[in-house]
Amino acid sequence: MDETGPSRLNPVVKLALELGPLVLFFFGNAYGDRLGFAESQRIFAATGLFVVATAVALAVHFWLVRRLPVMPLVSGVVVLVFGGLTLLLQDELFIKLKPTIVNTMFGLILLAGLYWRKPILAVVLDSMLDLTEEGWRKLTLRWALFFFALAMLNEVVWRTQTTDFWVKFKVFGIMPLTVLFALAQTPLIIRHEAKREPAPASSP
Repeated sequence: MDETGPSRLNPVVKLALELGPLVLFFFGNAYGDRLGFAESQRIFAATGLFVVATAVALAVHFWLVRRLPVMPLVSGVVVLVFGGLTLLLQDELFIKLKPTIVNTMFGLILLAGLYWRKPILAVVLDSMLDLTEEGWRKLTLRWALFFFALAMLNEVVWRTQTTDFWVKFKVFGIMPLTVLFALAQTPLIIRHEAKREPAPASSP
């Protein structure tokens, strides 16, 4: 890591880098016809914007702090791979599977951490929390189950709804659900916050 650079992104910048590609994905699908794409091709215009914007967001993130957190990196790689397959094969199935695959991967990784008794969630959350071992275990299990629930929900939505509805769900559904779930974990986090030993008083 560059010692002279900031260790963390400004929260506003971080949010913009995370939401920017999703917003472009939505507008590309909603208004692709104004760019000259046929209605059946709007999802591919949106996917192209999503892939390019994701690559730019990852590059900017790395340029600012000289590192990439686990979740944006994994999600970004899957976007590039499955978005690329969507464009190459002209098959929207691949981009629709992306949330299922990413969330399933996160769930499995967290469960593996529980099995090996490693606080992987501490790495995923970029060490923002300081919890007891029991707290990490409970929070990790909850997040693993939540990621599996998101994966299953994505499968239900893309298999039963229109592409336009799925895009809206991806942009305006997954993020609010994730924020609400994270906020709902506040009582557990407070209850299992690690107690720091008070600093010894300096002698006069």
